Amino acid sequence: MSRRSTTAAANGNGKAETRRIRCAIYTRKSSEEGLDQEFNSLDAQREGAEAFIASQKAEGWICLPDRYDDGGFSGGSMERPALARLLRDIQSGGIDCVVVYKVDRLSRSLLDFSRIMETFEKHGVSFVSVTQQFNTTHSMGRLTLNILLSFAQFEREIIGERIRDKVAAQKRKGKWAGGVPVLGYDVDRSGPSPRLVINAREAARVREIFGLYLEKGSLQPVVSELARRGWVNKRRVTRIGKALGGRPFDRATLHVLLTNPILTGKIVHKGDVYEGEHEAIIGQDVFDQVQSLLRTNARTGGAEVRNKYGALLRGLLKCKGCGHAMTHAFSSGRKGRFYRYYRCVRAIKSGAHVCESGSLPAAEIERVVVDEVRALATDKSLLAEVLTEAQASVAGERSTLTTERDDLMAELRRQHQELRRLVKDGRTDREATTRVADLNDRIRSGDERLRELDARIAELERETITRAEAEAAFADFDGLWASLSPREQARVLNLLITTVEYDAKAGSVSVTFRPTSIGALARRRKEQAA
Repeated sequence: MSRRSTTAAANGNGKAETRRIRCAIYTRKSSEEGLDQEFNSLDAQREGAEAFIASQKAEGWICLPDRYDDGGFSGGSMERPALARLLRDIQSGGIDCVVVYKVDRLSRSLLDFSRIMETFEKHGVSFVSVTQQFNTTHSMGRLTLNILLSFAQFEREIIGERIRDKVAAQKRKGKWAGGVPVLGYDVDRSGPSPRLVINAREAARVREIFGLYLEKGSLQPVVSELARRGWVNKRRVTRIGKALGGRPFDRATLHVLLTNPILTGKIVHKGDVYEGEHEAIIGQDVFDQVQSLLRTNARTGGAEVRNKYGALLRGLLKCKGCGHAMTHAFSSGRKGRFYRYYRCVRAIKSGAHVCESGSLPAAEIERVVVDEVRALATDKSLLAEVLTEAQASVAGERSTLTTERDDLMAELRRQHQELRRLVKDGRTDREATTRVADLNDRIRSGDERLRELDARIAELERETITRAEAEAAFADFDGLWASLSPREQARVLNLLITTVEYDAKAGSVSVTFRPTSIGALARRRKEQAA
């Protein structure tokens, strides 16, 4: 007789013996909310199913002890760990009947449900819903089941449409519509609806990350610097106390951060950008500069940053005759000698006859440009620019720190208000206790950072740069230049110079300096001295 036959067998005494039907209970809840409670929805579903199985004890039904609970998993997908385990146990022959509280607990997708039922039928497993009585061994029972499941799928799709419409409406109004907060923001849930608020310490790091990218000009050097500093992506703790995030940056996650308009106070939905209710961390001008550099690097592959052969004028040198860039190249001569030169890109693509620049020896043109930079050391009229630039640098840092201090003060006020509210409510559940502990840690850390900021701002107030210090920046240019590697020399020239134009017809070279060039060299000088 088959293992799953419903026919009664006779024992040794000739009496009919009821076959045991091993019943597995499957439970599911779409969200994680409330799962940390002592008696949650999964427990309620299981209790109802256990009572039903107990009522069928005379028929030989027994409840298997194994729990198949999927908490926080949607019924619209088959990607559920407990469901996968249930199907494996069915295939191994350990289950005769699957009991659920309602049909939609097993699945809300008609297609997925049909696949599950195929597995049940293949292995002779029956299916029972506690609140919806039907028998899947008959055609009418299967029709009833399909009708119920069709309505379950319809309900899921309607709910999905409502949620999507609600999210779209919220975003059009600039509201935070849920999801994982980006580095620099926390979610404030104390009001009628959640909103993004600035996390002062993280916001300061975000601003510095943007500055690092503009300084280094490429993703990988910034990733390496962030790893050296031990800076990681957004850390967060779920309502049930589970820690997520906090992973080191890589090129992909850094790119996501640098291209996120939320940091500029915007909300994006399906390509449309709306003004958000939250405060901006990054100014629109800085954000646009970063996007421009990212696009440039995407086109060129970051050649300016890699600069494998230390070409000092890569990205700077242009052919005045045709307006095209001149790229760095090299060749090998006799006896293994190595020759570097610059050549017009147009001539490379279309032939030497289209441009009269020809090949320009790299060492000679680089020496001419460096001599132009060295000549600035004797131009006393530019000392006023040095002083102005230095003061602007101090003022810029002071402004950044003051902004962080204001953000931190606002954050601390919110945390103190929430802490007072929790204490006043007198809640002692796990969620409230965890939140109180977290708030105390955040307030303690914020107070420490506030003291650091106050000390640094006070120090900046005392900092001044004199004319003598400005002269010292160029006092030993040759010593500074000789101490740099070829790649560092190229970086300094990019700080100082906007373009270098070579006029083949006139045989001349013109150098255009950045307005902030001398100040940039002064900062480089300070860094080397430090």
